[in-house]
Amino acid sequence: MATKVVSERESVKLPPSAAEPATPWSRIAELDEFKQLLRAKAKFVVPATIFFVVYYFLLPVSVGYFPQFMSKKVLGPVNLAYLFALSQFFVAWAIAWLYVRKARGFDEYGKRIIGHLDRMNGKGGK
Repeated sequence: MATKVVSERESVKLPPSAAEPATPWSRIAELDEFKQLLRAKAKFVVPATIFFVVYYFLLPVSVGYFPQFMSKKVLGPVNLAYLFALSQFFVAWAIAWLYVRKARGFDEYGKRIIGHLDRMNGKGGK
């Protein structure tokens, strides 16, 4: 609930709708299309982030708890720990590539939101 200051000692409680006019952002945040966009992004971003964080910390944990295994030589002086560390770059690139592919769908949500706002503002939209 918003508060409008009348003087230093008293204030008047106003209902949220009377406190201030609806901003473009508040109108966007209330749209079902926007809420669907947030859900779709979270459906990808949250699992991808959890996967990467677990994968990232697997290296120091593995080196700490399984040093003999991680120090096994694979190719000359290169051991499993080095290969695992190198693989993290490829995993990060793969996640970025997957996000770019998913973002095309997010762009569709954005176009629908813009069209909805255009109709609300009387611009016709597509």
